[in-house]
Amino acid sequence: MDRNPLLANQEQILSESPSSLLNYLYTAHFLARWGARMWEFSVGLYMISVWPDSLLLAAIYGVVESASAAVFGPIIGRWVDRLTYVKVLQLWLVTQNLSFIIAGGSVMALLVFSSLKFTNLVAFISLVILTNISGAVGVLSTLAGTLLIEREWVVVISEGYPPDLLTQMNSIIRRIDLTSKLVAPVITGFIISFVSLKASAMALALWTAISVWVEYWLFMSVYNGVPALGEGNLRRTSKVSPSDVEENISASQERSNSLSNDGSESSAAAGKNSASKIIEWVSKVSYIDAWRVYLQQDVVLSGVALALLYFTVLSFGTLMTAALEWEGIPAFVIGIARGISASIGIAATVVYPMLQSRILTLRTGLWSIWVQWIWLLVCVASIWVKNSHLSAYMLMGGVAASRLGLWMFDLSVIQQMQDVVPEPDRCVVGGVQNSLQSTLDMMAYVMGIIISNPKDFWKLNLMSFWAVTMAAFLYTYHLYGIRKHLFHFEKLSSLVQCFVR
Repeated sequence: MDRNPLLANQEQILSESPSSLLNYLYTAHFLARWGARMWEFSVGLYMISVWPDSLLLAAIYGVVESASAAVFGPIIGRWVDRLTYVKVLQLWLVTQNLSFIIAGGSVMALLVFSSLKFTNLVAFISLVILTNISGAVGVLSTLAGTLLIEREWVVVISEGYPPDLLTQMNSIIRRIDLTSKLVAPVITGFIISFVSLKASAMALALWTAISVWVEYWLFMSVYNGVPALGEGNLRRTSKVSPSDVEENISASQERSNSLSNDGSESSAAAGKNSASKIIEWVSKVSYIDAWRVYLQQDVVLSGVALALLYFTVLSFGTLMTAALEWEGIPAFVIGIARGISASIGIAATVVYPMLQSRILTLRTGLWSIWVQWIWLLVCVASIWVKNSHLSAYMLMGGVAASRLGLWMFDLSVIQQMQDVVPEPDRCVVGGVQNSLQSTLDMMAYVMGIIISNPKDFWKLNLMSFWAVTMAAFLYTYHLYGIRKHLFHFEKLSSLVQCFVR
């Protein structure tokens, strides 16, 4: 019997992709993430330097960034879903890199003309606003790229192949992101420490201006080399939006009714028509429609559980770092702990494929979230330790160790969304998911503003732990609703019998 030519072609592509096209994809993703991580690390230092002895500008930027992602995330998801792959790719790379170039330029102006806040307050405020807006636009464009690559291209490329390929690609993509998060701050920190802040801002602008061309060439090489992406692009351009069809039908019916009804009937029905039009218009607003699509998914509970993990100060972010410094922990020790934490996160991307291949995606998520919860018990226990330095080291150790469970759970939920969410809704759901995560991240910053005394950090510690606890129970409930059981007790009993014998 002759083999299916299409299947033979797919097998040929699979054998070629890991050695060439997938490497192009990973390299381009690394270049894009490196620039974003450089800016993410540097912006806080820039703001503190511009306004010394105050976290005000850094806090304002954090709120602006999180709020923009929370508000516009669903809209970005809908936008990515409606445009072609090439158009999204072009807009993403141009917008992200241009935004970081503008942000780097405005920061350089603030650093060079440091007396502006005294001599020309209007110009100073304008540059700060420009930095915040360009940074927020850069983050939103980065979100568009994340949705395109992590939620769309990875899935399309792996279609028709064994599930292990999707798992492997997800793990490598996350490993690249975590590696950039670990190494980019180190390189940027060396530039700041041994050269200057101005040099780091210039380096960021130059990196983005040069790397964008390489990124585009690599991504387009992948797009042109993988037929599945071209086919997926054709499906996008040929599909008709149901909402557009309904809108046309509704408009036709309204015109017909207006011609057939007499003046008295039209007057009597005017109120009802106005109310129905408002309801119909609201339901078609991109933001509302995106949330409606998200809430209809089978993985909504998994997504909410993942988002709850963002309502936390138990990470090596601004708030926990400030609290550790207040406790007298040296900066280099915090840096080492942060590096260990990132290394454990990278290890999670190696462990996840091995665990997922044995107990599948759903149960991997269950074990992962509870592993994170167990390690965070160390952070809670640190509250009652009298020795402040020992307490701080317990806090750092618990947070670092919990990254193993955190990033495996993150990979598990992402793969569930890739497997379960229909193709037309994939980017929309991803946009809403990111919006929800950004909202809870912003709420954590707000709680940090309300509970701003470092002595009261234990309250934020407990609140973060309870958020993780809620996430663990919510995901457990989700898993039980699907599988109707949590453990294979018959296997446990047989295992016990083996030991007894």
